[in-house]
Amino acid sequence: MNKEEAKQRIAKLRELINYHRYLYHVLDKQEISESALDSFKKELFDLENQYPDLITPDSPTQRIGGESLAAFEKFRHPQMMMSFYDAFSREDMDDWEERNRKIISQSEAKKIDYYCEPKLDGLAIELVYRSGVLAVGATRGDGKTGENVTQNIRTIEAIPLKLRTEAEAIKELNEIGLAESAKAVKIKGLKEVVVRGEAIITKKEFLKTNKQREKQGLPPYANPRNLAAGSIRQLDPRITAERNLDSNTYSLITDFGQKTHEHEHLILKALGFKTNNKYNRLCKNMDQVFDYYAYWQKNREKLPYEIDGVVVMINESSIFKELGVVGKAPRGAMALKFPLKQATTIVEDIIVQVGRTGAMTPVAILKPVEVGGVTITRATLHNEQEIERLQLKIGDTVVVGRAGDVIPEIIKVFPELRTGKEQKFKMPKTCPDCPTKLVKAPDEVAWYCPNPDCFSRKRRYLEHFVSRGAFDIDGIGPKIMDRFLEEGLIADASDLFELQEGDILPLERFAEKSAKKIVANIQSKKSVPLGRFIYALGIRNIGEKTAQDVADYYGSLEAIRKATLEDLQQIRDVGPVAAKSIYEWFRDARNVKFLEKLEANGVSYVKEPKKGTKLSNKKFVLTGSLKSMEREDAKQRIIGLGGEVSESVSKNTDYVVAGENPGSKYEKAKKLGVKIIGEQEFLKMLKK
Repeated sequence: MNKEEAKQRIAKLRELINYHRYLYHVLDKQEISESALDSFKKELFDLENQYPDLITPDSPTQRIGGESLAAFEKFRHPQMMMSFYDAFSREDMDDWEERNRKIISQSEAKKIDYYCEPKLDGLAIELVYRSGVLAVGATRGDGKTGENVTQNIRTIEAIPLKLRTEAEAIKELNEIGLAESAKAVKIKGLKEVVVRGEAIITKKEFLKTNKQREKQGLPPYANPRNLAAGSIRQLDPRITAERNLDSNTYSLITDFGQKTHEHEHLILKALGFKTNNKYNRLCKNMDQVFDYYAYWQKNREKLPYEIDGVVVMINESSIFKELGVVGKAPRGAMALKFPLKQATTIVEDIIVQVGRTGAMTPVAILKPVEVGGVTITRATLHNEQEIERLQLKIGDTVVVGRAGDVIPEIIKVFPELRTGKEQKFKMPKTCPDCPTKLVKAPDEVAWYCPNPDCFSRKRRYLEHFVSRGAFDIDGIGPKIMDRFLEEGLIADASDLFELQEGDILPLERFAEKSAKKIVANIQSKKSVPLGRFIYALGIRNIGEKTAQDVADYYGSLEAIRKATLEDLQQIRDVGPVAAKSIYEWFRDARNVKFLEKLEANGVSYVKEPKKGTKLSNKKFVLTGSLKSMEREDAKQRIIGLGGEVSESVSKNTDYVVAGENPGSKYEKAKKLGVKIIGEQEFLKMLKK
């Protein structure tokens, strides 16, 4: 991107960020996620760093928060109330550290250590005490002028209305060995004490409030931050009091002689403020910072409130002050955010991928972006209709997320950021792998390659056949499958079961041990349950659940072969489209020949034992990793006991089974009030 292109991009990013910041900070509304907004701000910050002469005073990177609400009295902050810039990786933090070391002297650089604390996801507030009594409680506003919300702040019990006495504060500081700061504390007669912190709401109170709103027929709040902000801005303090807000303080503006940021926290606690001291940590270097970061990324659910990262500050006050301010934030601090669940990027191209049934799936090729700790370069677009629904063009800026924390997908398109160079996508007329003309049934949205010998189609089907939900054959990845096809060792899935060690050994990079293991893995999976056998056949419109429903209903392949179209439509949860697909598949001569070939090679299915009823009509969702079993095994155990397994959480979900490092399904379950059980409780449920 040259300077002129950067200038145009910066202008559009500023306009977009200002719009969404106004919604978020002033009106407490959201049209895009906080993660997506953070991603835009990071892009703008990086571009302005690259071209500093393009920075203007009205850039979103140069101001904090939003405008004051007209309903509240204005309050001028004694000192600028700043924010922090965001970092998302070790590279970001190393760059920040290197920039700071260039500014200060070598002797000071040796003294750098970092004070780290959880980054609260609430509303920033300032508290002013005069003669030890709370006089003003204000929001941040634009950093210079905020909103005077003192009456609402007074309803938060975590915030003292009166500071502790000088004697009480000094006694506590002496007890913890902070004698130097104890000597500096002079509460008595001091005209003004200014502190800053966050108004927050605990997860427990958040769920409680949303349940009440649902009973009243009102929409639930999107997240705790929105609820805290909305509560602080209520014109009636009685409504604020009902919300049971909490608070934590983390910054002491008044000079009590504190030498470090750690001292600030200790003095705040001594004065009677609620702090996060027990969760904070002094780190000597960046390795320790990332140990701390990794701990809270894994254990954030242990906290009573939401956090979205950790704050990292240079601990030494003199160095912190010397580094000064850049734009809206001090150079000496950084908000190290947890991996984004959503981020913004650019669609560089759209290609078409051939599926196992010949279905054409458009795939967006993305400018690499990190989402949820994983670098994303592709996102599925499902079909032509989805592209039309999104109004997506090649070259567009988009929000990309991970559906169920796994599958990347495009969530939103920003046409306002277009330059005019974007191109409309056109579905090809022929298969990208073979010259066959694509077809589309009148009642379907997908285009298909009808050629059963299409190499891409065949390869995708073979990958499906050996996958976990089907024959579950270990050790045969896409590259190995390609070699088998290219070398003519297999023409279809049934040929896998004829392979011998001598067939594989001549291939380059296949040692005797690996060849023996592959053959053993294949031979060990010659017999699978009927539901998985049906799913492995790759019948169009038939997923794991439908395959299992058909297996439960008929019990054998022979019965399915004899079934009429009307018979198949009688199966619960099997619609006319799926029924037609099954009916036609078993009447295709090529498929009948394939089944005969499987049988000749000794491949069979196990008739399904009668299902248990312990979990009948119970719907489960699995998230995170289980220690005692693989996720596929857990699914089969649930199905075997009459339960259902879904990939998404809804109000109809009965249980969410949460293993280690649960994803967004866990958060959604909490918001919807769905029962969440751990692995041990799940195992007990299976054994009962």
